[in-house]
Amino acid sequence: MKVLRDANRCSDRTHPEEPMDPKFHDVPEKDITRAIIREYMKELDEYVESDVIIVGGGPSGLTTGYDLARAGCKTLLLEETNYLGGGFWSGGYLMNKLTVREPAQQFLEEIGVPVKQAGPGFYVADAIQACSHLIAAASDAGVRIWNMTVAEDLILRNNKVEGVVINWSPLESMPKSLAHIDPVGIESKFVVDCTGHDAAAVRMLERRGLAKVPGNGAMWVDVSEDKIMEFTGEVYSNLFVAGLSVAAVYGTPRMGPTFGSMLLSGRKCAGQLLARLQ
Repeated sequence: MKVLRDANRCSDRTHPEEPMDPKFHDVPEKDITRAIIREYMKELDEYVESDVIIVGGGPSGLTTGYDLARAGCKTLLLEETNYLGGGFWSGGYLMNKLTVREPAQQFLEEIGVPVKQAGPGFYVADAIQACSHLIAAASDAGVRIWNMTVAEDLILRNNKVEGVVINWSPLESMPKSLAHIDPVGIESKFVVDCTGHDAAAVRMLERRGLAKVPGNGAMWVDVSEDKIMEFTGEVYSNLFVAGLSVAAVYGTPRMGPTFGSMLLSGRKCAGQLLARLQ
């Protein structure tokens, strides 16, 4: 049977300069292990101290890190899962398309994400494409990312946040009798809570009576995104909030599957931090 090829989809052309069955270079397992250990430990040692630690690798955290790293700031992002992006991957209701309202589409276009106008001042994009572009943009800009890392607590000195206490996140699922592993502390000039609805870093202050986290209100898109932009910023000395964490801390409405304020809140937060760092 003759197979018809669509010229717009694929090609039957071969690339003779590329061997079809390449022979990989011989490398012993011990050298592979040593390369992983050396590079990871080198980075671990280097980023025990940084300019900014971002807690949470969703859209607001990645955007904050992207702008900070591009400006030359030493930026570390902590993510407790083994993937980045948070709800950015899945859009709304497990339908992997996401929406943004003007002017947030300009940021997506900046990082190379195609957007399609869905109505006046209203755009739709592919969630997987947008999320992967944002992760790549942050990483390429120089953000260092430690996944499978949970922020257990904050370092507080003289009523100022000066770092984060971290541990391996898989330990949280194990009984303390089996895995009582002490955490370690890493320091920074500023910390940003980008943990979304949880506002996990601010809740660490709440446990000590130093802050309140009422949780976000009911959905109201037109109000929610403006309020997130309005209240993005410092909530305690050296601790900032961006994205959905803002709604949780200030009790403002949730916005649902429209992501513009998550992105632009991260950008606003980065601008505020840069002004302080410089």
